[in-house]
Formats: sequence, structure tokens, C-alpha cells
Amino acid sequence: MSPQPAQTVTGMPTTDRPRRLLTVCLGNHCRSPLAAVVLADLGGQAVQVRSAGTRDRWQDQPAHRLMVVAAARRGHDLTAHRGAQVTDEMLDWADVVLAMDHSILTTLQKSATDEQRNKMTLYLPDGQDVPDPFGRDQAAFDECAAIIAAAASHHLP
Repeated sequence: MSPQPAQTVTGMPTTDRPRRLLTVCLGNHCRSPLAAVVLADLGGQAVQVRSAGTRDRWQDQPAHRLMVVAAARRGHDLTAHRGAQVTDEMLDWADVVLAMDHSILTTLQKSATDEQRNKMTLYLPDGQDVPDPFGRDQAAFDECAAIIAAAASHHLP
């Protein structure tokens, strides 16, 4: 009888490689870039993190300027971010795909394979949506950043 792999707190088997997390929002302009940088900063060597959007409107563009400010206020640097649209290769790469809201999750699931679909979940552990601050003021971006930061540890090994 062979030994079972050790389990992390989240039930994922431990491996020699970092846990791969993909954060996804609508445009990869506000929420998912921030979630990715927070997870990477907090997870360190234990994670590899990427972010993407379901639309290509902000592809190759920097993160929203108000989210860059909100991130900096929390000690995170978003200045190197460039938007990307989610691809099958990204979904295959990820161990966990974290959707910022129910609409994004539904969009991802529609075109996903069964294996990809099994890796998808909402970012917030209580099943709520991360509110989209796009088009709102700095306070909305700061509130969104606080929500994302508060939930980050739930996804880390």
C-alpha cells in the first residue's frame, strides 16, 4: 500500500512545485491584477500567479490608475502589470482558477473543458462577488482592494 500525498489546509496535494493560481475578471484591468499581485506577494515561493480577463479591451495595457494607487496604499506594486485575455493554455496551466464574480465564472465555464471547469471557483470564500470598482471613485477601488486582500490567505498553501 503506497502512502497518500500530504495534504495542504485547502485539501490540495502538496508537490515540489509552487501552487499555480490564475485570477480572472472582466478586463484584467482592476480586480484580477490586484488579486494576482496580492497573492504573489503573500504567497512568495509557494505560488505562481497569473491574471487575465475574459475580454481583450485592456490587453497589453497597464492596470487602472486608481487600482495602482489602491495597491500602493496596501504595499503592492501594480506598475509592471499588462492586461491579458484568458486562454486555454492559462486555464490548463493553473491549479486553481479564481473568478472575481459569478458572471466571470459562468463565462469561463461555458467554454471550459471538464478538467478546467473542475479547477474554477469564486475568489471570495463566502461565494460573494468581488465588487467591480470600474467607473467609480478612489474609495471604491480602496474598498475593492481591502476585500481582495482580506480573502487572499484563503487561496495560499
